[in-house]
Amino acid sequence: MVFDSTLLLLAILIPLLGGFTLLGFRNLSSSVVRLVALTGFTVPLLIAVWLYFMFVGADQVDGYRFLTELDTGLSFFGINLTLGLNGVSLPLFFLAGIVGLAAGIHALHSEAANRQLYLSLLLIMQAGLMGTFASIDIFFFYFFHELALIPTFVMIGIWGGFGRRSAAIEMTIYLTLGAMLSLLGLILLYNASGVDSFNLIAIREYLLSQPLSDTLQNNIFGLLLFGFGILVSLFPFHSWAPRGYAAAPTAAAMLHAGVLKKFGLYGLIQIAYPLLPQGAGHWGPLLVWLALGNVVLIGLITMAQRDLKQMVGYSSVMHMGYCFLGLVTFDAIGVGGAVILMFGHGLSVALLLMLSTAVFHRTQTYDMKEMGGLASRTPILAGMFVAATFASIGLPGFANFWGEFAIFVALWHYNPWVMAIAATGIVISAIYGLRAVAWVFFGKPSEALEEHWRENKPFELRQGERLAATLLFSGLFVIGFFPRIFSDYVDMDLKPYFSSEPPALVQSVDPVEIQSEVLVADVATVESTVSGEGAR
Repeated sequence: MVFDSTLLLLAILIPLLGGFTLLGFRNLSSSVVRLVALTGFTVPLLIAVWLYFMFVGADQVDGYRFLTELDTGLSFFGINLTLGLNGVSLPLFFLAGIVGLAAGIHALHSEAANRQLYLSLLLIMQAGLMGTFASIDIFFFYFFHELALIPTFVMIGIWGGFGRRSAAIEMTIYLTLGAMLSLLGLILLYNASGVDSFNLIAIREYLLSQPLSDTLQNNIFGLLLFGFGILVSLFPFHSWAPRGYAAAPTAAAMLHAGVLKKFGLYGLIQIAYPLLPQGAGHWGPLLVWLALGNVVLIGLITMAQRDLKQMVGYSSVMHMGYCFLGLVTFDAIGVGGAVILMFGHGLSVALLLMLSTAVFHRTQTYDMKEMGGLASRTPILAGMFVAATFASIGLPGFANFWGEFAIFVALWHYNPWVMAIAATGIVISAIYGLRAVAWVFFGKPSEALEEHWRENKPFELRQGERLAATLLFSGLFVIGFFPRIFSDYVDMDLKPYFSSEPPALVQSVDPVEIQSEVLVADVATVESTVSGEGAR
Protein backbone atom coordinates (compact mmCIF):
# COMPACT_ATOMS: atom_id res chain seq x y z
CA MET A 1 0.00 0.00 0.00
CA VAL A 2 3.06 2.26 0.20
CA PHE A 3 3.10 2.19 -3.59
CA ASP A 4 -0.52 3.38 -3.77
CA SER A 5 0.14 6.16 -1.27
CA THR A 6 3.10 7.28 -3.36
CA LEU A 7 0.86 7.39 -6.43
CA LEU A 8 -1.44 9.81 -4.65
CA LEU A 9 1.48 12.17 -4.16
CA LEU A 10 2.62 11.71 -7.77
CA ALA A 11 -0.82 12.74 -9.03
CA ILE A 12 -0.01 16.18 -7.62
CA LEU A 13 3.73 16.36 -8.27
CA ILE A 14 3.80 15.29 -11.93
CA PRO A 15 1.49 18.04 -13.29
CA LEU A 16 3.12 20.53 -10.90
CA LEU A 17 6.63 19.68 -12.12
CA GLY A 18 5.37 19.71 -15.70
CA GLY A 19 3.88 23.15 -15.22
CA PHE A 20 7.05 24.61 -13.71
CA THR A 21 9.16 22.93 -16.40
CA LEU A 22 7.19 24.65 -19.15
CA LEU A 23 7.24 27.86 -17.17
CA GLY A 24 10.98 27.84 -16.53
CA PHE A 25 12.36 26.59 -19.86
CA ARG A 26 11.05 28.87 -22.57
CA ASN A 27 12.86 27.45 -25.62
CA LEU A 28 11.51 23.91 -25.63
CA SER A 29 10.51 22.36 -28.94
CA SER A 30 6.81 21.91 -29.66
CA SER A 31 7.14 18.11 -29.42
CA VAL A 32 8.72 18.35 -25.95
CA VAL A 33 6.05 20.81 -24.81
CA ARG A 34 3.36 18.44 -26.06
CA LEU A 35 4.95 15.43 -24.33
CA VAL A 36 5.32 17.24 -21.00
CA ALA A 37 1.75 18.54 -21.15
CA LEU A 38 0.23 15.18 -22.12
CA THR A 39 2.13 13.45 -19.34
CA GLY A 40 1.01 16.03 -16.78
CA PHE A 41 -2.65 15.77 -17.78
CA THR A 42 -2.81 12.00 -18.37
CA VAL A 43 -0.97 10.60 -15.34
CA PRO A 44 -3.41 12.01 -12.71
CA LEU A 45 -6.36 10.30 -14.41
CA LEU A 46 -4.49 7.00 -14.73
CA ILE A 47 -3.60 7.20 -11.04
CA ALA A 48 -7.22 7.98 -10.16
CA VAL A 49 -8.37 4.88 -12.09
CA TRP A 50 -5.75 2.69 -10.39
CA LEU A 51 -6.59 3.97 -6.90
CA TYR A 52 -10.29 3.40 -7.52
CA PHE A 53 -9.68 -0.30 -8.13
CA MET A 54 -7.36 -0.47 -5.11
CA PHE A 55 -9.80 1.41 -2.87
CA VAL A 56 -11.76 -1.53 -1.42
CA GLY A 57 -8.78 -3.55 -0.23
CA ALA A 58 -6.73 -0.61 1.03
CA ASP A 59 -5.95 -0.13 4.71
CA GLN A 60 -7.99 2.64 6.26
CA VAL A 61 -7.81 5.07 9.16
CA ASP A 62 -11.09 6.72 10.10
CA GLY A 63 -12.43 5.97 6.62
CA TYR A 64 -9.40 7.27 4.67
CA ARG A 65 -7.29 5.11 2.38
CA PHE A 66 -3.81 5.55 0.89
CA LEU A 67 -2.66 7.67 3.82
CA THR A 68 0.71 9.34 3.35
CA GLU A 69 2.31 12.08 5.42
CA LEU A 70 5.30 14.26 4.58
CA ASP A 71 7.07 16.47 7.09
CA THR A 72 6.94 20.00 5.67
CA GLY A 73 9.05 21.60 8.38
CA LEU A 74 5.94 23.27 9.74
CA SER A 75 5.11 20.58 12.28
CA PHE A 76 5.40 23.07 15.15
CA PHE A 77 2.29 24.76 13.68
CA GLY A 78 0.54 21.40 13.37
CA ILE A 79 0.93 21.49 9.58
CA ASN A 80 1.99 18.40 7.63
CA LEU A 81 1.18 17.36 4.09
CA THR A 82 -1.21 14.49 4.79
CA LEU A 83 -2.91 12.88 1.80
CA GLY A 84 -5.63 10.26 1.52
CA LEU A 85 -8.99 9.47 -0.07
CA ASN A 86 -12.35 8.54 1.40
CA GLY A 87 -15.70 7.77 -0.20
CA VAL A 88 -16.54 11.45 -0.69
CA SER A 89 -13.21 12.61 -2.08
CA LEU A 90 -12.79 9.61 -4.42
CA PRO A 91 -15.34 10.70 -7.08
CA LEU A 92 -14.14 14.32 -6.98
CA PHE A 93 -10.50 13.24 -7.28
CA PHE A 94 -11.63 11.18 -10.26
CA LEU A 95 -13.56 14.18 -11.64
CA ALA A 96 -10.43 16.35 -11.47
CA GLY A 97 -8.54 13.74 -13.48
CA ILE A 98 -11.17 13.43 -16.22
CA VAL A 99 -11.87 17.14 -16.69
CA GLY A 100 -8.17 17.94 -16.42
CA LEU A 101 -7.28 15.60 -19.27
CA ALA A 102 -10.20 16.84 -21.40
CA ALA A 103 -9.21 20.47 -20.82
CA GLY A 104 -5.57 19.62 -21.57
CA ILE A 105 -6.49 17.93 -24.85
CA HIS A 106 -8.58 20.94 -25.82
CA ALA A 107 -5.71 23.30 -24.96
CA LEU A 108 -3.19 21.25 -26.96
CA HIS A 109 -5.40 21.58 -30.04
CA SER A 110 -6.21 25.25 -29.49
CA GLU A 111 -4.63 28.17 -31.30
CA ALA A 112 -3.86 30.15 -28.14
CA ALA A 113 -0.95 32.55 -28.39
CA ASN A 114 2.09 31.58 -26.30
CA ARG A 115 0.68 28.10 -25.88
CA GLN A 116 3.59 26.92 -23.72
CA LEU A 117 2.74 29.46 -21.02
CA TYR A 118 -0.94 28.60 -21.40
CA LEU A 119 -0.26 24.88 -20.85
CA SER A 120 2.07 25.54 -17.93
CA LEU A 121 -0.62 27.47 -16.06
CA LEU A 122 -3.19 24.76 -16.78
CA LEU A 123 -0.83 22.10 -15.41
CA ILE A 124 -0.28 24.08 -12.21
CA MET A 125 -4.04 24.44 -11.92
CA GLN A 126 -4.42 20.69 -12.44
CA ALA A 127 -1.91 19.95 -9.67
CA GLY A 128 -3.86 22.20 -7.29
CA LEU A 129 -7.11 20.41 -8.10
CA MET A 130 -5.67 16.96 -7.44
CA GLY A 131 -4.16 18.20 -4.17
CA THR A 132 -7.39 19.83 -3.02
CA PHE A 133 -9.38 16.60 -3.04
CA ALA A 134 -6.52 14.44 -1.75
CA SER A 135 -5.59 16.62 1.26
CA ILE A 136 -6.54 15.58 4.77
CA ASP A 137 -4.59 18.43 6.33
CA ILE A 138 -6.92 21.46 6.31
CA PHE A 139 -4.07 23.89 5.68
CA PHE A 140 -3.05 22.13 2.47
CA PHE A 141 -6.69 21.64 1.50
CA TYR A 142 -6.91 25.44 1.43
CA PHE A 143 -3.40 25.92 -0.02
CA PHE A 144 -4.03 23.69 -3.04
CA HIS A 145 -7.28 25.51 -3.76
CA GLU A 146 -5.41 28.82 -3.89
CA LEU A 147 -2.71 27.19 -6.05
CA ALA A 148 -5.39 26.23 -8.58
CA LEU A 149 -7.22 29.56 -8.33
CA ILE A 150 -4.32 31.93 -9.08
CA PRO A 151 -3.71 30.67 -12.68
CA THR A 152 -7.39 31.32 -13.40
CA PHE A 153 -6.99 35.06 -12.90
CA VAL A 154 -3.81 35.13 -14.99
CA MET A 155 -5.35 33.18 -17.88
CA ILE A 156 -8.44 35.38 -17.98
CA GLY A 157 -6.25 38.49 -18.06
CA ILE A 158 -4.06 37.19 -20.92
CA TRP A 159 -6.28 34.95 -23.04
CA GLY A 160 -9.76 36.02 -21.96
CA GLY A 161 -12.45 37.27 -24.30
CA PHE A 162 -14.63 40.36 -24.32
CA GLY A 163 -14.90 42.05 -20.91
CA ARG A 164 -12.07 40.00 -19.46
CA ARG A 165 -10.63 42.79 -17.32
CA SER A 166 -13.86 43.66 -15.53
CA ALA A 167 -14.70 39.95 -15.18
CA ALA A 168 -11.27 39.24 -13.69
CA ILE A 169 -11.63 42.14 -11.23
CA GLU A 170 -15.10 40.97 -10.16
CA MET A 171 -13.90 37.39 -9.75
CA THR A 172 -10.92 38.58 -7.72
CA ILE A 173 -13.10 40.60 -5.35
CA TYR A 174 -15.68 37.89 -4.77
CA LEU A 175 -13.31 34.94 -4.58
CA THR A 176 -10.84 36.77 -2.35
CA LEU A 177 -13.69 37.61 0.03
CA GLY A 178 -14.89 34.01 0.01
CA ALA A 179 -11.37 32.69 0.52
CA MET A 180 -10.73 35.04 3.44
CA LEU A 181 -14.01 34.16 5.20
CA SER A 182 -13.42 30.42 4.78
CA LEU A 183 -9.81 30.77 5.93
CA LEU A 184 -10.93 32.63 9.05
CA GLY A 185 -13.48 29.90 9.77
CA LEU A 186 -10.87 27.16 9.33
CA ILE A 187 -8.41 28.94 11.65
CA LEU A 188 -11.10 29.37 14.31
CA LEU A 189 -12.00 25.69 13.97
CA TYR A 190 -8.33 24.77 14.42
CA ASN A 191 -8.02 26.96 17.51
CA ALA A 192 -11.27 25.67 19.01
CA SER A 193 -10.38 22.01 18.49
CA GLY A 194 -7.49 22.14 20.93
CA VAL A 195 -5.50 19.42 19.18
CA ASP A 196 -2.75 21.71 17.82
CA SER A 197 -3.04 20.09 14.41
CA PHE A 198 -4.65 20.91 11.07
CA ASN A 199 -5.13 17.19 10.44
CA LEU A 200 -8.84 16.66 9.76
CA ILE A 201 -8.82 13.16 11.28
CA ALA A 202 -7.41 14.44 14.58
CA ILE A 203 -9.79 17.42 14.66
CA ARG A 204 -12.77 15.21 13.86
CA GLU A 205 -11.95 12.67 16.59
CA TYR A 206 -11.61 15.43 19.18
CA LEU A 207 -14.77 17.38 18.26
CA LEU A 208 -16.96 14.30 17.96
CA SER A 209 -16.08 13.40 21.54
CA GLN A 210 -16.08 17.00 22.82
CA PRO A 211 -18.42 19.12 20.65
CA LEU A 212 -18.06 22.89 20.59
CA SER A 213 -20.64 25.13 22.25
CA ASP A 214 -23.69 26.10 20.20
CA THR A 215 -22.59 29.73 19.94
CA LEU A 216 -19.13 28.81 18.69
CA GLN A 217 -20.56 26.30 16.24
CA ASN A 218 -22.99 28.89 14.88
CA ASN A 219 -20.26 31.49 14.37
CA ILE A 220 -17.72 29.18 12.76
CA PHE A 221 -20.31 27.48 10.56
CA GLY A 222 -21.57 30.89 9.39
CA LEU A 223 -18.07 31.88 8.30
CA LEU A 224 -17.56 28.59 6.47
CA LEU A 225 -21.02 28.70 4.90
CA PHE A 226 -20.64 32.15 3.40
CA GLY A 227 -16.94 31.77 2.65
CA PHE A 228 -17.39 28.46 0.85
CA GLY A 229 -20.76 29.62 -0.49
CA ILE A 230 -19.24 32.60 -2.31
CA LEU A 231 -16.70 30.26 -3.92
CA VAL A 232 -19.57 28.03 -5.10
CA SER A 233 -21.64 31.03 -6.34
CA LEU A 234 -24.37 30.72 -3.71
CA PHE A 235 -27.18 33.24 -4.30
CA PRO A 236 -26.88 36.25 -4.09
CA PHE A 237 -23.06 36.02 -4.32
CA HIS A 238 -23.16 34.52 -7.79
CA SER A 239 -22.64 37.28 -10.35
CA TRP A 240 -18.90 36.60 -10.76
CA ALA A 241 -19.41 33.10 -12.14
CA PRO A 242 -21.33 33.62 -15.44
CA ARG A 243 -19.21 36.64 -16.41
CA GLY A 244 -16.00 34.90 -15.41
CA TYR A 245 -16.76 31.73 -17.38
CA ALA A 246 -17.83 33.74 -20.43
CA ALA A 247 -14.59 35.74 -20.39
CA ALA A 248 -12.21 32.91 -19.46
CA PRO A 249 -10.37 30.84 -22.08
CA THR A 250 -12.22 27.58 -22.61
CA ALA A 251 -9.79 25.16 -20.91
CA ALA A 252 -9.57 27.37 -17.81
CA ALA A 253 -13.36 27.71 -17.67
CA MET A 254 -13.71 23.92 -17.95
CA LEU A 255 -11.39 23.35 -14.99
CA HIS A 256 -12.87 26.09 -12.83
CA ALA A 257 -16.58 25.50 -13.47
CA GLY A 258 -16.21 21.74 -13.73
CA VAL A 259 -13.91 21.07 -10.76
CA LEU A 260 -12.59 24.00 -8.74
CA LYS A 261 -16.04 25.37 -7.92
CA LYS A 262 -16.80 22.11 -6.08
CA PHE A 263 -14.20 23.08 -3.44
CA GLY A 264 -16.72 24.94 -1.29
CA LEU A 265 -19.36 22.20 -1.29
CA TYR A 266 -16.68 19.61 -0.64
CA GLY A 267 -15.42 21.63 2.34
CA LEU A 268 -18.92 21.89 3.78
CA ILE A 269 -19.47 18.14 3.44
CA GLN A 270 -16.10 17.01 4.78
CA ILE A 271 -15.56 19.67 7.47
CA ALA A 272 -18.45 21.97 8.37
CA TYR A 273 -21.46 19.65 8.55
CA PRO A 274 -19.88 16.68 10.39
CA LEU A 275 -18.00 18.84 12.93
CA LEU A 276 -20.55 21.62 13.45
CA PRO A 277 -24.00 19.97 13.32
CA GLN A 278 -25.67 22.52 15.58
CA GLY A 279 -24.28 25.30 13.42
CA ALA A 280 -25.76 23.52 10.41
CA GLY A 281 -29.13 23.42 12.15
CA HIS A 282 -28.92 27.12 13.01
CA TRP A 283 -28.10 28.28 9.48
CA GLY A 284 -30.20 25.63 7.69
CA PRO A 285 -33.43 27.69 7.29
CA LEU A 286 -31.58 30.59 5.67
CA LEU A 287 -29.61 28.26 3.42
CA VAL A 288 -32.85 26.74 2.15
CA TRP A 289 -34.04 30.09 0.79
CA LEU A 290 -30.65 31.01 -0.64
CA ALA A 291 -30.42 27.64 -2.40
CA LEU A 292 -33.93 28.07 -3.78
CA GLY A 293 -32.76 31.45 -5.04
CA ASN A 294 -30.12 29.61 -7.06
CA VAL A 295 -32.64 27.16 -8.45
CA VAL A 296 -35.62 29.43 -9.18
CA LEU A 297 -34.38 33.01 -9.54
CA ILE A 298 -31.12 32.17 -11.29
CA GLY A 299 -33.05 29.65 -13.37
CA LEU A 300 -35.37 32.42 -14.59
CA ILE A 301 -32.35 34.64 -15.34
CA THR A 302 -30.87 31.76 -17.34
CA MET A 303 -34.06 31.62 -19.40
CA ALA A 304 -33.60 35.29 -20.32
CA GLN A 305 -30.10 34.81 -21.76
CA ARG A 306 -29.37 35.14 -25.48
CA ASP A 307 -25.61 34.70 -25.13
CA LEU A 308 -24.83 30.97 -25.33
CA LYS A 309 -21.82 31.00 -23.01
CA GLN A 310 -23.58 33.23 -20.48
CA MET A 311 -26.51 30.81 -20.50
CA VAL A 312 -24.17 27.90 -19.73
CA GLY A 313 -22.57 29.94 -16.94
CA TYR A 314 -25.89 30.84 -15.33
CA SER A 315 -27.13 27.25 -15.65
CA SER A 316 -24.02 26.13 -13.75
CA VAL A 317 -24.89 28.55 -10.94
CA MET A 318 -28.48 27.34 -10.94
CA HIS A 319 -27.61 23.68 -10.47
CA MET A 320 -25.35 24.43 -7.52
CA GLY A 321 -28.59 25.24 -5.69
CA TYR A 322 -29.60 21.58 -5.84
CA CYS A 323 -26.33 20.58 -4.20
CA PHE A 324 -26.91 23.04 -1.34
CA LEU A 325 -30.44 21.68 -0.90
CA GLY A 326 -28.99 18.18 -0.62
CA LEU A 327 -26.76 19.39 2.22
CA VAL A 328 -29.63 21.10 4.01
CA THR A 329 -31.47 17.81 4.43
CA PHE A 330 -28.64 16.55 6.68
CA ASP A 331 -29.48 13.11 5.33
CA ALA A 332 -26.98 10.64 3.87
CA ILE A 333 -29.24 10.23 0.83
CA GLY A 334 -29.43 13.97 0.11
CA VAL A 335 -25.77 14.68 0.82
CA GLY A 336 -24.73 11.62 -1.20
CA GLY A 337 -26.93 12.87 -4.04
CA ALA A 338 -25.12 16.20 -3.85
CA VAL A 339 -21.77 14.44 -4.25
CA ILE A 340 -22.98 12.47 -7.29
CA LEU A 341 -24.51 15.63 -8.78
CA MET A 342 -21.23 17.47 -8.24
CA PHE A 343 -19.52 14.76 -10.28
CA GLY A 344 -22.13 14.79 -13.07
CA HIS A 345 -22.41 18.56 -13.13
CA GLY A 346 -18.63 18.91 -13.38
CA LEU A 347 -18.53 16.76 -16.50
CA SER A 348 -21.62 18.24 -18.17
CA VAL A 349 -20.75 21.91 -17.60
CA ALA A 350 -17.17 21.37 -18.82
CA LEU A 351 -18.59 19.67 -21.91
CA LEU A 352 -21.12 22.44 -22.59
CA LEU A 353 -18.48 25.14 -22.21
CA MET A 354 -16.23 23.35 -24.68
CA LEU A 355 -19.04 22.77 -27.19
CA SER A 356 -20.20 26.38 -26.85
CA THR A 357 -16.75 27.50 -27.94
CA ALA A 358 -16.95 25.03 -30.84
CA VAL A 359 -20.25 26.64 -31.89
CA PHE A 360 -18.65 30.09 -31.73
CA HIS A 361 -15.77 29.02 -33.99
CA ARG A 362 -18.34 27.98 -36.62
CA THR A 363 -20.66 30.98 -36.30
CA GLN A 364 -18.40 33.79 -34.97
CA THR A 365 -21.07 34.77 -32.45
CA TYR A 366 -22.44 33.72 -29.07
CA ASP A 367 -25.83 35.31 -29.76
CA MET A 368 -28.21 32.37 -30.07
CA LYS A 369 -30.77 34.45 -31.97
CA GLU A 370 -28.18 34.99 -34.70
CA MET A 371 -27.51 31.26 -35.08
CA GLY A 372 -29.45 28.37 -36.59
CA GLY A 373 -29.12 25.57 -39.10
CA LEU A 374 -26.01 23.96 -37.63
CA ALA A 375 -27.62 20.52 -37.23
CA SER A 376 -27.60 19.81 -40.98
CA ARG A 377 -24.06 21.15 -41.40
CA THR A 378 -22.37 19.76 -38.26
CA PRO A 379 -24.45 16.76 -37.12
CA ILE A 380 -21.81 15.37 -34.74
CA LEU A 381 -21.51 18.71 -32.94
CA ALA A 382 -25.30 18.95 -32.81
CA GLY A 383 -25.70 15.43 -31.42
CA MET A 384 -23.08 15.98 -28.73
CA PHE A 385 -24.57 19.34 -27.72
CA VAL A 386 -28.07 17.86 -27.46
CA ALA A 387 -26.79 14.96 -25.33
CA ALA A 388 -24.82 17.35 -23.09
CA THR A 389 -27.96 19.46 -22.65
CA PHE A 390 -29.97 16.37 -21.69
CA ALA A 391 -27.30 15.48 -19.14
CA SER A 392 -27.41 18.98 -17.66
CA ILE A 393 -31.21 18.85 -17.41
CA GLY A 394 -30.91 15.57 -15.52
CA LEU A 395 -32.43 13.01 -17.87
CA PRO A 396 -32.04 9.29 -16.98
CA GLY A 397 -28.96 7.68 -18.43
CA PHE A 398 -26.63 10.41 -17.22
CA ALA A 399 -24.83 10.85 -13.90
CA ASN A 400 -26.74 14.06 -13.10
CA PHE A 401 -30.03 12.17 -12.93
CA TRP A 402 -29.04 10.04 -9.94
CA GLY A 403 -27.76 13.04 -8.02
CA GLU A 404 -30.94 15.05 -8.54
CA PHE A 405 -33.15 12.05 -7.88
CA ALA A 406 -31.51 11.35 -4.51
CA ILE A 407 -31.72 15.03 -3.54
CA PHE A 408 -35.44 15.16 -4.35
CA VAL A 409 -36.08 12.00 -2.33
CA ALA A 410 -34.29 13.50 0.68
CA LEU A 411 -36.08 16.85 0.19
CA TRP A 412 -39.46 15.12 0.24
CA HIS A 413 -38.59 13.62 3.58
CA TYR A 414 -37.21 16.96 4.77
CA ASN A 415 -40.07 19.20 3.60
CA PRO A 416 -42.47 18.53 0.69
CA TRP A 417 -43.00 22.26 0.10
CA VAL A 418 -39.29 22.85 -0.42
CA MET A 419 -39.14 19.86 -2.74
CA ALA A 420 -42.09 21.17 -4.79
CA ILE A 421 -40.48 24.59 -5.24
CA ALA A 422 -37.13 23.03 -6.14
CA ALA A 423 -38.83 20.77 -8.69
CA THR A 424 -39.80 23.82 -10.75
CA GLY A 425 -36.14 24.00 -11.67
CA ILE A 426 -36.57 20.86 -13.78
CA VAL A 427 -39.11 22.68 -15.96
CA ILE A 428 -37.01 25.84 -16.09
CA SER A 429 -33.85 24.00 -17.14
CA ALA A 430 -35.77 22.03 -19.77
CA ILE A 431 -37.11 25.28 -21.25
CA TYR A 432 -33.81 27.12 -21.58
CA GLY A 433 -31.89 23.99 -22.59
CA LEU A 434 -34.22 22.83 -25.34
CA ARG A 435 -34.77 26.39 -26.56
CA ALA A 436 -31.00 26.83 -26.91
CA VAL A 437 -30.82 23.62 -28.94
CA ALA A 438 -33.65 24.84 -31.17
CA TRP A 439 -32.12 28.28 -31.73
CA VAL A 440 -28.55 27.13 -32.31
CA PHE A 441 -29.03 23.97 -34.37
CA PHE A 442 -32.53 23.81 -35.83
CA GLY A 443 -33.58 27.42 -36.34
CA LYS A 444 -33.21 29.43 -39.53
CA PRO A 445 -29.74 31.00 -39.71
CA SER A 446 -29.55 34.78 -39.90
CA GLU A 447 -28.57 36.53 -43.11
CA ALA A 448 -25.22 37.52 -41.59
CA LEU A 449 -24.51 33.90 -40.70
CA GLU A 450 -25.51 32.69 -44.16
CA GLU A 451 -23.11 35.24 -45.63
CA HIS A 452 -20.34 34.05 -43.31
CA TRP A 453 -20.95 30.43 -44.29
CA ARG A 454 -20.75 31.24 -48.00
CA GLU A 455 -17.18 32.33 -47.39
CA ASN A 456 -16.31 29.93 -44.54
CA LYS A 457 -18.08 26.59 -44.71
CA PRO A 458 -18.84 25.29 -41.17
CA PHE A 459 -16.69 22.32 -40.27
CA GLU A 460 -17.30 19.35 -37.98
CA LEU A 461 -15.65 18.81 -34.62
CA ARG A 462 -11.94 18.24 -35.00
CA GLN A 463 -10.14 15.19 -33.63
CA GLY A 464 -9.04 16.90 -30.40
CA GLU A 465 -12.52 18.24 -29.72
CA ARG A 466 -14.08 14.82 -30.32
CA LEU A 467 -11.56 13.10 -28.05
CA ALA A 468 -12.12 15.56 -25.19
CA ALA A 469 -15.90 15.37 -25.60
CA THR A 470 -15.86 11.56 -25.69
CA LEU A 471 -13.84 11.46 -22.48
CA LEU A 472 -16.38 13.64 -20.67
CA PHE A 473 -19.33 11.72 -22.11
CA SER A 474 -17.81 8.44 -20.92
CA GLY A 475 -17.95 9.57 -17.29
CA LEU A 476 -21.54 10.79 -17.67
CA PHE A 477 -22.74 7.56 -19.27
CA VAL A 478 -20.86 5.11 -17.04
CA ILE A 479 -22.11 6.67 -13.79
CA GLY A 480 -25.52 7.21 -15.38
CA PHE A 481 -25.95 3.47 -15.88
CA PHE A 482 -23.82 2.20 -12.99
CA PRO A 483 -24.12 4.73 -10.13
CA ARG A 484 -22.89 2.18 -7.59
CA ILE A 485 -19.40 2.71 -8.94
CA PHE A 486 -19.26 5.71 -6.58
CA SER A 487 -22.49 5.74 -4.58
CA ASP A 488 -21.63 2.72 -2.42
CA TYR A 489 -18.45 4.37 -1.17
CA VAL A 490 -20.14 7.76 -0.75
CA ASP A 491 -22.96 6.24 1.34
CA MET A 492 -20.55 4.21 3.44
CA ASP A 493 -18.57 7.26 4.56
CA LEU A 494 -21.52 9.63 4.95
CA LYS A 495 -23.74 7.45 7.13
CA PRO A 496 -21.79 7.95 10.38
CA TYR A 497 -22.26 11.74 10.13
CA PHE A 498 -25.53 12.17 8.20
CA SER A 499 -27.70 9.33 9.45
CA SER A 500 -30.50 11.69 10.56
CA GLU A 501 -31.28 15.39 10.41
CA PRO A 502 -31.61 17.69 13.42
CA PRO A 503 -35.36 18.26 14.06
CA ALA A 504 -34.95 22.04 13.94
CA LEU A 505 -33.98 21.82 10.30
CA VAL A 506 -37.31 20.37 9.30
CA GLN A 507 -39.62 22.42 11.45
CA SER A 508 -38.19 25.88 10.94
CA VAL A 509 -38.55 26.10 7.17
CA ASP A 510 -42.29 25.40 6.93
CA PRO A 511 -43.89 28.37 5.15
CA VAL A 512 -47.15 27.44 6.79
CA GLU A 513 -47.96 25.20 9.74
CA ILE A 514 -48.40 21.74 8.34
CA GLN A 515 -49.98 18.93 10.25
CA SER A 516 -49.94 15.96 7.93
CA GLU A 517 -48.23 12.63 7.71
CA VAL A 518 -45.94 12.11 4.75
CA LEU A 519 -45.38 8.64 3.32
CA VAL A 520 -41.63 8.30 2.88
CA ALA A 521 -39.89 5.25 1.48
CA ASP A 522 -37.68 3.34 3.85
CA VAL A 523 -34.12 4.65 3.80
CA ALA A 524 -32.63 1.29 2.91
CA THR A 525 -35.05 0.87 0.01
CA VAL A 526 -34.28 4.32 -1.34
CA GLU A 527 -30.54 3.70 -1.10
CA SER A 528 -30.83 0.48 -3.06
CA THR A 529 -32.91 2.36 -5.66
CA VAL A 530 -30.38 5.16 -5.94
CA SER A 531 -27.25 3.05 -5.84
CA GLY A 532 -28.17 -0.53 -6.50
CA GLU A 533 -30.19 -1.01 -9.65
CA GLY A 534 -28.66 1.30 -12.24
CA ALA A 535 -30.62 3.51 -14.62
CA ARG A 536 -33.93 2.28 -15.78
